[in-house]
Amino acid sequence: MQLKNAPKIAVIIPVFNEAQSIEKVIRALPSEAQVIVVDNGSTDKTFQKATAAGATVLKEAKKGYGHACLKGIASLQKNPPEILVFLDGDFSDYPEDLPTIIAPILNQQADFVVGARTAVLREKGALTPQQIFGNGLACWLMRLLYKSRFTDLGPFRAIRWEVLDSLEMKDKTYGWTIEMQLKVLRRKIPYLEVPVRYRKRIGVSKVSGTLIGTLMAGYKILGWIGTFYFSKWK
Repeated sequence: MQLKNAPKIAVIIPVFNEAQSIEKVIRALPSEAQVIVVDNGSTDKTFQKATAAGATVLKEAKKGYGHACLKGIASLQKNPPEILVFLDGDFSDYPEDLPTIIAPILNQQADFVVGARTAVLREKGALTPQQIFGNGLACWLMRLLYKSRFTDLGPFRAIRWEVLDSLEMKDKTYGWTIEMQLKVLRRKIPYLEVPVRYRKRIGVSKVSGTLIGTLMAGYKILGWIGTFYFSKWK
């Protein structure tokens, strides 16, 4: 599938010390997509390599995945795309699968799409046992509380701009992905999951690669599910 006749698409890639992989990610994306890399305080050559690969590169000094995503979104406010895509900069996602991610939106089947890292398409060892358990628990709770069909909190996702804008995203750190999915469920926004390939990342994860990162991410995700269920957000 080509993007030449598709609506305007922007891709936001939050990064922190991804100098080994970021060029591969950018160059594997369809050339028609606008690519925005948000450097979240890297101490290596991530900024320089992303710039050399042709991306628009922003800096966000406040640490946190959500901080980086919000920085990228803010940069698009004056000239927004029709579809916004998020993916990681570690080359664990397959950027060339972007057409698969956005297809349900282009076909008016959904306004929000998550790439589900299914076991059959996932490279062995690409997700740690704690990631598999955490994803499973979070999705089980969403099924229990919201009758959700989500099976993953995958970072490779696409959403219509006007829908994202209406969600009033606010999480600054580990809760970004779950916040988006919970708000989609609360609003009953049409959504789909599509199976996507997933491989071992390049480099070491700053979240699942450390005990404190894993615990903090789990705490934040479960906290969002618990508190949001009783919130008055509409």
